[in-house]
Amino acid sequence: MKKMVSLDFKWSGLALVSIVAGLTLSGASASSSPRGGAGAAQSAVAGASMEAATQVKIDNFAFTPGAVTVKPGTQVTWVNHDDIPHTVDSTEGKFKSAALDTDDKFQFRFTEPGEYPFYCRMHPKMTGKIIVQP
Repeated sequence: MKKMVSLDFKWSGLALVSIVAGLTLSGASASSSPRGGAGAAQSAVAGASMEAATQVKIDNFAFTPGAVTVKPGTQVTWVNHDDIPHTVDSTEGKFKSAALDTDDKFQFRFTEPGEYPFYCRMHPKMTGKIIVQP
């Protein structure tokens, strides 16, 4: 009987390792990539070093914080914590996410100074702004 419990534990451990490995791999590809115009706001150089990073939460039908000031080269990540899908769309066509389900992410690197207002195309009253200052 002891041997069977040990065997069950071993298989449970292997199953846990498999699940964690699968989640890790799927998490690496879960980020949405920016679509729409390339614009001056997105870095065109693959592998460019990231100066800074910041996060905007999507929760309770709001972007938090609503306005974020960053330096050029900053990558902003939006994370949907709501139970329904949302999007992150530039009002000027500089970036556009796919529909983000719960815990999905969208990232965009801002390289040029300026103001970049955005909204959720599913819920247009949801708005925010990224301000890029040197």
